[in-house]
Amino acid sequence: MSLVETLNRQIVDCRLCPRLVAWREEVAAGKRRSFADHDYWGRPVPYFGDPDAQHLILGLAPAAHGANRTGRMFTGDRSGDFLFAALYRAGVANQPTSVDSADGLVLNGALIAATAHCAPPANKPLPEEIQNCSRYLRTLLSEKSFASILCLGGIAWKHIHALFGVKAPEFGHAHAHCVNRVRIVASYHPSQQNTFTGRLTPEMFDRAIALWLDGAASKPDN
Repeated sequence: MSLVETLNRQIVDCRLCPRLVAWREEVAAGKRRSFADHDYWGRPVPYFGDPDAQHLILGLAPAAHGANRTGRMFTGDRSGDFLFAALYRAGVANQPTSVDSADGLVLNGALIAATAHCAPPANKPLPEEIQNCSRYLRTLLSEKSFASILCLGGIAWKHIHALFGVKAPEFGHAHAHCVNRVRIVASYHPSQQNTFTGRLTPEMFDRAIALWLDGAASKPDN
């Protein structure tokens, strides 16, 4: 069994955060009207992608009616539509859409993680909840080497630097630098708030992804 498979078994059974457990299960039981006939996952969402990946994507947390419904990272919502379309353009994903966990989507060389693996109320995990969940990412980073990490949003950017034990530089889209021979790249999160307003365009996202995929050629600067 791979490291990712081992961690995923631990993640899906996690009940460390009572607030998140209550919320994810409440959403799964209540459902959204448009998904009334769907069986919600309603548990922590595991890592998704290539277990032998050299490139890691770090998001924030599952969406209540997206990954919390489908059981797969960035699947079943507009953020995922934007992300996987970009990964398909970059040759990382075998298809540009991510509808449900059985749609045949495969990632090549990339793994998707989250700062919190449970859907949080108002899409805002509390600091102590992120800290609880960090045990899984800390283990992943300590036992597996990545060439690069793409941080989707400021929380992911700060969190990954904290796990590496260094102060995070100022967050800005397509900012990149190396820590411990790992290229860390910042991107605005592909949320509807960012993509619908034009704060994050496909061209901007492609630029950040290109920097991330170039991580294998990075040189350390601290």
